[in-house]
Amino acid sequence: MSDVRVIIQRDSEREERVVTTGTTAAELFAGERSVIAARVAGELKDLSYQVQDGETVEGVEISSEDGLNILRHSTAHVMAQAVQELFPEAKLGIGPPVRDGFYYDFDVEKPFTPEDLKAIEKKMQEIQKRGQRFARRVVTDEAAREELADEPYKLELIGLKGSASHDDGADVEVGAGELTIYDNIDAKTGELCWKDLCRGPHLPTTRNIPAFKLMRNAAAYWRGSEKNPMLQRIYGTAWPSKEELKAHLEFLAEAEKRDHRKLGSELDLFSIPEQIGSGLAVFHPKGGIIRRVMEDYSRRRHEEEGYEFVYTPHATKGKLFETSGHLDWYADGMYPPMQLDEGVDYYLKPMNCPMHNLIFDARGRSYRELPLRLFEFGTVYRYEKSGVVHGLTRARGFTQDDAHIYCTREQMSEELDKTLTFVLNLLRDYGLTDFYLELSTKDPEKFVGSDEAWEEATETLRQVAEKQGLPLVPDPGGAAFYGPKISVQTKDAIGRTWQMSTIQLDFNLPERFDLEYTAADGTKTRPVMIHRALFGSIERFFAVLLEHYAGAFPAWLAPVQAIGIPIGDAHVDHLEKFADAARKQGLRVEVDSSSDRMQKKIRNAQKQKVPFMVIAGDEDMANGAVSFRYRDGSQENGIPVDEAIAKIAKVVEERAQV
Repeated sequence: MSDVRVIIQRDSEREERVVTTGTTAAELFAGERSVIAARVAGELKDLSYQVQDGETVEGVEISSEDGLNILRHSTAHVMAQAVQELFPEAKLGIGPPVRDGFYYDFDVEKPFTPEDLKAIEKKMQEIQKRGQRFARRVVTDEAAREELADEPYKLELIGLKGSASHDDGADVEVGAGELTIYDNIDAKTGELCWKDLCRGPHLPTTRNIPAFKLMRNAAAYWRGSEKNPMLQRIYGTAWPSKEELKAHLEFLAEAEKRDHRKLGSELDLFSIPEQIGSGLAVFHPKGGIIRRVMEDYSRRRHEEEGYEFVYTPHATKGKLFETSGHLDWYADGMYPPMQLDEGVDYYLKPMNCPMHNLIFDARGRSYRELPLRLFEFGTVYRYEKSGVVHGLTRARGFTQDDAHIYCTREQMSEELDKTLTFVLNLLRDYGLTDFYLELSTKDPEKFVGSDEAWEEATETLRQVAEKQGLPLVPDPGGAAFYGPKISVQTKDAIGRTWQMSTIQLDFNLPERFDLEYTAADGTKTRPVMIHRALFGSIERFFAVLLEHYAGAFPAWLAPVQAIGIPIGDAHVDHLEKFADAARKQGLRVEVDSSSDRMQKKIRNAQKQKVPFMVIAGDEDMANGAVSFRYRDGSQENGIPVDEAIAKIAKVVEERAQV
């Protein structure tokens, strides 16, 4: 047995060790129970991997991002084994890890029922306790086809070897240069229990799965294409400990309470009628109030920052999107054309920027007009696949708070800095405070313009982002085809991350639209264009705020800021006068004069999450006063009417939460 020298990497520490030939990664990390795989030369390996001379080996902790993916993909295999033990006719699709969990697709005769999921989970627990080993085996294409002859979807994947897509999860099966099958081996007898086409790596054994739960099932097209068969998908979650699983399930329960679709119905804010179509919402009066207040405040702040308001139509000739490049790069996300005017193609607009370019180009422009900041609440239409449409957060018709800024090259950095500062401050005004920034750079397969222009634009955005003092995360290849962008990411009240505002620097559309201004020396010069959406879309921002506040909006946004609750009928008139006086100061106040008992009126107001419940009885009437009851059940008694109105007005003006 010859000696093998390896380097064990732990964070910044490196340890050189001499071991014998045939030593496995598991032996290098013996006793370190949290290590479930290894990284060798940047590649993830099973712990059964035999280390080679000169290699640097790093242990992969189960709680790391890679470790969680390995845990969850291994659990997906256990689920698939359980399904085929209970439903032998089930054909296997794909089972990748996803955010916080995993799924696996199956071709079965009937959709899975809740009772089926319980049985599958019980069978998974049995497999987990057996401690079956995950064993990697390299196979040829021909051998794989022979072994998996009864699995038609696996046979299709074999043909994708080396070119599988990450988008549909196929790369977890055949993403490497060689084909491998993972066998589940009985720990006691060594017999084969189950196998699956997979690139790995996996946990050493099923006993290394600490905690899991099946969540739900749904229908899904094979590899995400509507042209393919419909399969049954089971979602699950897996965590490094039972405590983490419990915390995740509690988080999901809280998120479900905050679901904007649920709250939108309960609070009578909006709906998405089937008669109109998926992804196309209507706002009810109360939701309309919130939306109008959001928009009005945004308009005022934009006016203060020197933006000018424009309006553009919802449809346009296709030629405009040929000029912009959208028909080359974005046609799949657009609604099909309507043929009008003797066969001319018209499109519902997916973007506002081409029309804003036409406004800039409607007459000659001077350098003295720059920066020119055009702003629009512009409704756009994008054909999202039915499987990704989700309430207001992923819609087919929505209104962007869209701005396009035209400036000189010299003004570019300062304008970007001002724009990003404005964006962050306005988001803070709506109650979002926890941010980081993401810098999306060029997709080498999908871009227009020169490499030099992209490099300059990217470096400029990087410098602007770094000035904010916020974390800056790279997003390689995530830019739109016309330029790099900064995305503002924010965390909500329960720690979920949402993409909010985007700022994109564009040297290309001004070129495509031949936009020019007259410079100080009289020459015609190309402007720089900055694309900026602050909310992203009104609908999506509405949904984010609804979930962030769990429907309990601060008073300035609440559709009803205060509701009068009389102790008895004799006190209704007193509260009506209070409400009239408050309305004259611009406050949204109602009085519940129904025949319900006072306690039911309070419960109704709590359900509607009204910030101020204004209660009046004999003593309040006698003293020209009212009493406040807040959403948390606390109370403030005997407040003079004028003082009470002033207090509500102050909370509204300061955009405070009560």
